[in-house]
Amino acid sequence: MKKRVIAAAFGALCLAPATHADTLLGLYAGAQGWNTSTSGGFSETSNTADFDFDSSTNASLYVAFEHFVPLVPNVKVNYLQLDTDGVTNLNAAFEFEGTVYEANTSLLTDASIDSADLILYYEIFDNDLVSFDIGVNGKYIDGTFYVEDVDSGESGEASFKGIIPMAYSRVEFGLPFTGLGVYAEGSYLSFDDHEVRDIQAALTYSFVENLAIDMTLQVGYRDITVDIEDLDDIYADLGFDGVFAGLEIHF
Repeated sequence: MKKRVIAAAFGALCLAPATHADTLLGLYAGAQGWNTSTSGGFSETSNTADFDFDSSTNASLYVAFEHFVPLVPNVKVNYLQLDTDGVTNLNAAFEFEGTVYEANTSLLTDASIDSADLILYYEIFDNDLVSFDIGVNGKYIDGTFYVEDVDSGESGEASFKGIIPMAYSRVEFGLPFTGLGVYAEGSYLSFDDHEVRDIQAALTYSFVENLAIDMTLQVGYRDITVDIEDLDDIYADLGFDGVFAGLEIHF
């Protein structure tokens, strides 16, 4: 009898790492391609102009590390590049970098923003049916705005950068034995005249699941708002949204 109890206990210990490996330690890496539509505009005063931007394709990369150490948050690092341009026929005069562009000017506009997120979060729930994370996000943005008169070639360029503290959360639901799931993830800040929002929702399908590696496809929608007032003398009210597809690998 004693031997059978010892054997059963030993078997349970052998199975434990395989059963709970996902909740004890995990490294996630993912990449997304995003078909982005852009609206809004920018200026050096609170009266931002609205420009016509073309649709563009942008990329996002992320890495997350989850562990079992109590009170120590999990870590996720995300990098996103936003780059879009277009030509606008101005309805009114627009001043930028000391140059006044008169109404009816054909103005080339380019907005380029690099964004890096350092997210510290805790898992409130984590199982096959539902997971819920909550934390904080330090979003670093580094942007450049460029305008050029298509006819005269006269141009101006301004840059800005800063760190924006944001609240972060993520919820995910899974359908057992199918590999299918859905998630919603977002960071948000509203303070004084600033509003920055980065939210996404997606349908997922895990097509590889074993003890060594999991691989999951993502298809979803992402919406980013950058409404800033007087950041390095720049004002912007820009919206980026569109469909994305991605691949996540879990070691």
